[in-house]
Amino acid sequence: MSVSGGRTRVGRYDLGRTLGEGTFAKVKFARNVDSGENVAIKILDKEKVLKHKMIAQIKREISTMKLIRHPNVIRMHEVMASKTKVYIVMDLVTGGELFDKIASRGRLKEDDARKYFQQLINAVDYCHSRGVYHRDLKPENLLLDANGILKVSDFGLSALSQQVRVISNKGYDGAKADLWSCGVILFILMAGYLPFEDSNLMPLYKKIFKADFSCPSWFSTSARKLIKKILDPNPSTRITIADLINNEWFKKGYQPPRFETADVNLDDVNSIFNESEDPSQLVVERREERPSVMNAFELISTSQGLNLGKLFEKQSGSVKRETRFASRLPANEILSKIEAAAGPMGFNVQKRNYKLKLQGENPGRKGQLAIATEVFEVTPSLYMVELRKSNGDTLEFHKFYHSISNGLKDVMWKPEGSIVEGDEIRHQRSP
Repeated sequence: MSVSGGRTRVGRYDLGRTLGEGTFAKVKFARNVDSGENVAIKILDKEKVLKHKMIAQIKREISTMKLIRHPNVIRMHEVMASKTKVYIVMDLVTGGELFDKIASRGRLKEDDARKYFQQLINAVDYCHSRGVYHRDLKPENLLLDANGILKVSDFGLSALSQQVRVISNKGYDGAKADLWSCGVILFILMAGYLPFEDSNLMPLYKKIFKADFSCPSWFSTSARKLIKKILDPNPSTRITIADLINNEWFKKGYQPPRFETADVNLDDVNSIFNESEDPSQLVVERREERPSVMNAFELISTSQGLNLGKLFEKQSGSVKRETRFASRLPANEILSKIEAAAGPMGFNVQKRNYKLKLQGENPGRKGQLAIATEVFEVTPSLYMVELRKSNGDTLEFHKFYHSISNGLKDVMWKPEGSIVEGDEIRHQRSP
């Protein structure tokens, strides 16, 4: 193992910024130092997996996922293990979330929504045919590659905490549940909002169980009929994927996916929880006490093109789960000022290396708001600061950032020719 420029190396991969995190795992940007390929690595905590007695489940699903080769499913390349962690190497998808389009535009045209829905059903049907069920299909799992092709993430590995609750439930039908979620997603794509909404949980459940929703006036008649068949609360009468694929609305412009076959070796999967494994086969992770260095590709992948103003601004018209700003202050000073600003707002702060974890004390709409903060070195005199919601409500995170940014105006660097306004960096334009 070798470390350079503030990087952590695991096997032949240099780890970079965190792309997302949950209770059981986090996902990091990584680069294969042999091939130069950029990938994403999901990192699981072995102790948590052992605690919930999920070793057999995870090995089975990782094995299955490694065998899946589908154009609309993120591909798994290999699996590595250290004494405490499991590293799952996957495709890196750089086109952002499909629902960022909804956040910025409101809704999609019916033909565009159908195109993405067809790709989603292709992925779901393929995985179901191989005994793999998602169990937690939601907007965050629908990504777009650089060519605008839909890629579904986390098949078989989604929401491990959810799996703990449902695996022992013999009445749970993963296929029916996935299809229902696809119906909700189609509705959101076309409407721009959820079919079922209520501030209280029990009334919300009642609406779902009664299929108490109405389609907007701009939905075509055939689309309305299909969505009602998918969102049928009775799994036994709900439309099947086979019937869905033969539906006239679905078939319009439909292009069946092309598959590839390949020989896949599962030795790495079988060895990840093998305690008798030769210690020399385990990978080692080590990190320098300095901010991670962000290379050019990572910098561009966080932005839309090469506009640094776009990179560091909070995009208007959308509420996202992460935001970032630039600063010319030293990294330790940046973190100290964020810590000082977050404390009076009711957040407990944990500091480790060049990262902060901000944990809200008050319960929110979707649990306590938690925010992961990390400082990256872009150049020796310029840092990128990323704040990312790791738990809680996205809108509450947006409000938090708007509030804390007022106390960080002396921290945020504004590029020449721009002005800082509220929590955004806006470029001045000539009239």
